[in-house]
Amino acid sequence: MTQTNVAAQLEAAAASLADAIVSPPLTAKPGSGAVNFSSDGLIHEEVIPPSLGEKIASFSAVILPLVGTIIAMVMLWGVAFNWVYLGLFIGMYLATGLGITVGYHRLFTHRSFEAGPKTKWLWAVLGSMAAEGPVLDWVSMHRRHHQHSDEAGDPHSPHEHGGGVRGVLGGFWHAHVGWVFKGEPVNMERYVPDFKNDAVVQSVSRQFGLWFFVGLLIPAILGGLLTMSWMGVLLGFIWGGAVRVFAVHHVTWSINSVCHIWGSRPFNSHDESRNNAIMGVLAMGEGWHNNHHAFPTSARHGLAWWQFDLSYLVIRGMEVLGLAKRIRVPDQARIAAKRRGE
Repeated sequence: MTQTNVAAQLEAAAASLADAIVSPPLTAKPGSGAVNFSSDGLIHEEVIPPSLGEKIASFSAVILPLVGTIIAMVMLWGVAFNWVYLGLFIGMYLATGLGITVGYHRLFTHRSFEAGPKTKWLWAVLGSMAAEGPVLDWVSMHRRHHQHSDEAGDPHSPHEHGGGVRGVLGGFWHAHVGWVFKGEPVNMERYVPDFKNDAVVQSVSRQFGLWFFVGLLIPAILGGLLTMSWMGVLLGFIWGGAVRVFAVHHVTWSINSVCHIWGSRPFNSHDESRNNAIMGVLAMGEGWHNNHHAFPTSARHGLAWWQFDLSYLVIRGMEVLGLAKRIRVPDQARIAAKRRGE
């Protein structure tokens, strides 16, 4: 066997392993502590869709805090908010938000493209600055979500919390933020065996506290330097740090809550994942969530030309610069095969 054939077989095996690790459906034997990456025996429980009124109630719970933040910015303009702090807020929102969407999610969780050590380090650091936890914890929890999406075992499904407005709002609260306070299931490291020997990811994951602090320090320092005042330091910290963390968290959690309740389902995905155009923009492409659950290893979530996906544009830009390779996107035949019948 030639060296070329051996290399080709190794590459194919690696691709198969990556698909097994990050693609649903997955099953696990109860109490076994091991994951069986197979769809055999997977049970999908029926979910009763919420009514229009219940959807409006849950969606309002997401939009109103964001609207309130914008109103606060307008009312404080010229007093405790101006172009400097708006720039710090937007800049840090984009940098750390993309750290989650491009780094934590598409690169590390689903391996939808490949990158070198320095690029991986940068995305892991930016994701850490978003204050959503160490990269390995985030990846393991998200892979568990795909394994059990909208079924028992899903860490943040809004479903199966009872009927009526109370049940929907209770499920919404759990999916949006309540799950954060539930604690972490045991033996979560079984979801990240592919990072056991990855020194870059292991190192940044251990240093999460450091990079979280740096993510708050950067806008504070820039605010001080740009205004040459201590008040600039404080307001830079508030708008580019605290408020930005709130916004990134709120939008990220909306993918777990809103995008499993409110939106369209063009593809078969064995769950209640939805495409939501508003979240598609705010979450930099993550809101095309039904697309993502149908094709979890795809680097592109906005599969239609009109579905804006900033994260994918960044990945393509990285490819042009030689910073990303082997970008995975489903072909038209696979997309057509998974499309739901009218």
